[in-house]
Amino acid sequence: MNDHRLHVITGGPENGPPVVLLHHGLGSVQAWKENIPALAAAGYRVIAYDRWGYGKSGARPRLSVPDFTPDLEDLGLLLSEAGLERVSLVGHSDGGTIALYFAAANPLRIACLVTVAAHVYVEARMLPGIAGIHQAYQDDPRFREGMQRVHGEKAEAVFANWYNAWKSLDDPDWDIRPLLANIACPVLVVQGMQDEHASPRHARDIAAAIPGAELWLAPEAGHMLPQDCAQEFNRQVVHFLDRCLR
Repeated sequence: MNDHRLHVITGGPENGPPVVLLHHGLGSVQAWKENIPALAAAGYRVIAYDRWGYGKSGARPRLSVPDFTPDLEDLGLLLSEAGLERVSLVGHSDGGTIALYFAAANPLRIACLVTVAAHVYVEARMLPGIAGIHQAYQDDPRFREGMQRVHGEKAEAVFANWYNAWKSLDDPDWDIRPLLANIACPVLVVQGMQDEHASPRHARDIAAAIPGAELWLAPEAGHMLPQDCAQEFNRQVVHFLDRCLR
């Protein structure tokens, strides 16, 4: 696909409403291991994939941040090749931003959207948060080992691509909120109140920019809400999808 390979996994009934999962900036399909079974058990056809450069997908020289143009092209091609004309998206962090971009550009193709801990503009705590992750990667062997388990020999490149892209973001005027008014489907905006990389205001601003969007701020959750609070996250997402699609 676009001269690189994407690793795709599926779950749930073939005839279920399709839901595509977009992982976070250092993640892979493994990030959804506690979520895919719950969505599948609820009757949804789940499609998750390692974005280009991640996990078992092909190697990548660099990320395109903050526009994510190659990732948006990959998502469109994936849906077309799978014969999926209309899907729901669940995206976390970078994956959430990609989901917002895609839904705004393709309003007729998205039936429902859940965006988790996405970024749509530069916020003061973003750069210190990125620096903190870089320090943790240097200092914590468990962090590096986890990256190696998920990304194999690409682990160093995955981290370097992500870190170099975001720390070098040189457009303080980047703000995609005006685009979000084009999103035509039901949307659930999710964020942990204790998110290390964005304030609750960020999620409120995203929800305010999307007509009719719902907001769930989880009081005790941080940036990795889908993994750290999987049971409650699954319950909230399935309930939202059921209301929108059933």
